[in-house]
Amino acid sequence: MNNRITELFGIKYPLIQAGMIWCSGWKLASAVSNAGGLGIIGAGSMYPNVLKEHIKKCKEATQMPFAVNVPMLYPDIEQLMEIIIEEKVPIVFTSAGNPKTWTAHLQSHGCKVVHVVSSVKFALKAQAAGVDAVVAEGFEAGGHNGRDETTTLCLIPMVSQVLDIPLIGAGGIATGKAMLATMVLGADGVQIGSRFVTSAESSAHSAFKDAVLKASEGDTELTLKELTPVRLLKNPFFRIIQEAYAKGATKEDLIKLLGRARAKKGMFEGDLIDGELEIGQIAGMIRAIQPASEIIDEIITEFNHASKNITTLL
Repeated sequence: MNNRITELFGIKYPLIQAGMIWCSGWKLASAVSNAGGLGIIGAGSMYPNVLKEHIKKCKEATQMPFAVNVPMLYPDIEQLMEIIIEEKVPIVFTSAGNPKTWTAHLQSHGCKVVHVVSSVKFALKAQAAGVDAVVAEGFEAGGHNGRDETTTLCLIPMVSQVLDIPLIGAGGIATGKAMLATMVLGADGVQIGSRFVTSAESSAHSAFKDAVLKASEGDTELTLKELTPVRLLKNPFFRIIQEAYAKGATKEDLIKLLGRARAKKGMFEGDLIDGELEIGQIAGMIRAIQPASEIIDEIITEFNHASKNITTLL
């Protein structure tokens, strides 16, 4: 399967595992890369020394390309970027900030740079900043999301019309058929997060994985737009947020309510009551904990089968 994404990253399949905080360490990233996709270490939940350890272990576990995702709101971002350059990480995904800040610097050290966006406007800004590719993430996605609530079905064709560089589609993708549909809409590849949360190699807590497996349609909702929009499972903490909104909570009230390490409490430590549980709408379709290699094999097999049989729909 050769296209602009596989050629850009030097991978077998145009399938990228999202860099998810508290869920995607070196074990998951290396497993995905070894299976033919692009694995990503999620640096947003890591201290600099922890990131360095994960990069070194990932190098030991795979000879294939892998990436690091860096949210640009991270307080110690200079240290993270220094480690990424020092360790010669081949690909960096940036998000939640201005791509101009680090793109040229990273590229000057041999890194390919991809920026995550949720709108046509920011896709064009990322292209103008010189990134090598863009991830356009629809409203269905888990974790932090766009405020405009543009769905993947709408976002991908709008972005593909205006970009010259490779486009990766994200949001609500967990199957081969969804991968094919996203690429038919104009994407060169896909980024998948929620499906890998429940992989065997994911560093998510087993209680969080089980909660994802039990989720049904409508069990997630995008909230906290006044801070950074995030899609959450509707657990007791989520209901506390909704009660705060009903009482007219201010931005300051929401910041105080959220506190610190709320996502770590839920996703990494398994507190299903007081923790923040970030996951996509597609959780309603995820029903098993599987090795990452098995997930990729399933997706690619279904993609190939659907590609061959698509003419029967016409």
